[in-house]
Amino acid sequence: MRIGVIAIQGDVSEHVDALRRAIDQRGESAEIVTIKHKGIVPECDALVLPGGESTTLARLLVKEGIDNEIKDMSASGRPIMGTCAGLILLAKEGDEQVKKTHQHLLGLMDTKVNRNAFGRQCDSFETELELPFLDTPYNAVFIRAPGIIDAGNNVHVLAKTDDMIVAAEQDNILALAFHPELTLDTRVHQYFLDKLF
Repeated sequence: MRIGVIAIQGDVSEHVDALRRAIDQRGESAEIVTIKHKGIVPECDALVLPGGESTTLARLLVKEGIDNEIKDMSASGRPIMGTCAGLILLAKEGDEQVKKTHQHLLGLMDTKVNRNAFGRQCDSFETELELPFLDTPYNAVFIRAPGIIDAGNNVHVLAKTDDMIVAAEQDNILALAFHPELTLDTRVHQYFLDKLF
């Protein structure tokens, strides 16, 4: 089993650590690889698109040719999780800010995103979220967070805060506006790993 984490920019080591903890807790074994160049995504059984600066991340994915590999991976049904900037990149459509900057989107989820739904870095916050796959609330960390402002009928909304969709799922794809890698609670990563093990 091989899990890839896009390592061009963003919360890479935090996701790697969270995945290692979650896998250890399951008593399973898997290789976690960081991805900076083309050719590794096709060898992975699952993929994480971490947070970071979405415009830069998108540009580098295209430059390296990784964007098309991610699309092929999604089409094959392998699990993909996008957090924060990853949620933005997975969307089919962006708000005016996304359009104005000509930001490249992967278009893998039938969602429209607001790139800065919750304001700037100084507006970061934590809140308790009710997620349908957890039996107790999850303390979610939002940092300059995006949000989903529209979702198609085939998108399963998992959580909202302030009437903004902050967690959603479509087929093999899980999109989160918050940062599960910045907490010791591995339950969200466990949910993602349930798609593999």
